[in-house]
This record gives sequence, structure tokens and C-alpha cells, in this order.
Amino acid sequence: MKNNAAKKPIAFEFVLEELAVADPVVRAMFGCHAVYVRDKLVLMLRDKPGYRDDNGVWIATTVEHHASLKKDFPCMRTITVFGSNETAWQNLPVDHDDFEEAVLKACKLIIKGDPRIGRITKSSVKNTGD
Repeated sequence: MKNNAAKKPIAFEFVLEELAVADPVVRAMFGCHAVYVRDKLVLMLRDKPGYRDDNGVWIATTVEHHASLKKDFPCMRTITVFGSNETAWQNLPVDHDDFEEAVLKACKLIIKGDPRIGRITKSSVKNTGD
């Protein structure tokens, strides 16, 4: 795993352990930690005192995949830190009873290359050469 993140402790480090076979890259982003696998931004790890409802593991996806992902992750919800509208980012909330189970399932899907999870970003492209 390549860790380009700042010195701030990484929330939910078990995610990185689970994704280790996929050689994740971690970068600090907006006071959280972004996780990249292959050529995609796949997750955001967030545990901050503000907007506690959005703490947990964010899944980078698109609106078109929300319905099918919701079947796999009933606890999944849209993040609210950007406003009340539906966003592409979806949250597996840390305060939900099956948080760890859901996150581990998401990691398995990422390792398998599930096309519903992950987005190519400019940062993703830069990370492929690291």
C-alpha cells in the first residue's frame, strides 16, 4: 500500500488491510483519506467531529448505480455534507449496526473490480505512475 496521506491518523484502517491485495494508494483529501485502487478513486474514509451523520466509509459511485448498490448495502445513504440533494457519493455510516460487515463486503467488490464502485479522477491518473 502506498500512503501519500498527511500525518493525520487514518480512520477505519481495517479497510486498508482488507484492500492490501489490491495495493491501495491513500491520499489526504478534505480532512479525510481518499483510497485509490488501480485507476480509480474508490472510497473516502471519514471520521470528523463536524457533520457526524456523514462519518463512515464513502463509496465513490454514480447515481445510476445507487439502486443496485442499495440492494447490497441496505444501510447505504447519500452524504449530506454537500447539501440535501442526492450525490454520487454514498455513505456506509459508522453508526450503523452492520458497518464493518458492509465495509468488508464493499472491499470484496472493489477487489473483484465491480464496475459500480470507483471513479476515474485526475488524481487517479496521477497515482497510476507512483
